[in-house]
Amino acid sequence: MTPLDLLLDHLDTAYDRKAWHGPTLNGVLRGVDAALASWRPAPDRHTIWELAVHCAYWKYSVRRRLTGAPRGAFPLDGSNWIPRPADGADWRQERRLLGAEHAALRAAVAALDPDDLARTPDGSTHTLAQLIGGVAAHDLYHAGQIQLMKRLAREPSLTPHR
Repeated sequence: MTPLDLLLDHLDTAYDRKAWHGPTLNGVLRGVDAALASWRPAPDRHTIWELAVHCAYWKYSVRRRLTGAPRGAFPLDGSNWIPRPADGADWRQERRLLGAEHAALRAAVAALDPDDLARTPDGSTHTLAQLIGGVAAHDLYHAGQIQLMKRLAREPSLTPHR
């Protein structure tokens, strides 16, 4: 397996392909409805929906660094942590956004020349290989948070926060 193949495998097993480590980001979001996605575990804490959009944003951000694309093309206003509405109006659409950003990132990674993996893009202190591996780890980190939030949301002793 080449280094590029390994990075693609990390992206896939973190997002949507069966892996030894347990649930993927896409897997933990399966079955989450708008009400659960909007549940806030405590004031000033993020919702599952906000975590999903945050992951979509960072997939976009890494892809932008890989391709040299200009800033400003993310479909939602804002960056990093983007507040989402409590009514769940666009949850399914924004779940599709996460999938589309993953597919676009994966395509950008697959199109790389393997020699580019050691390159550090402008505005970054990390190589392309580190950015790609990092975004896969980022998916898994937030997948764990979401899994925990789903369990907390089912606890009858907790009051939902909106």
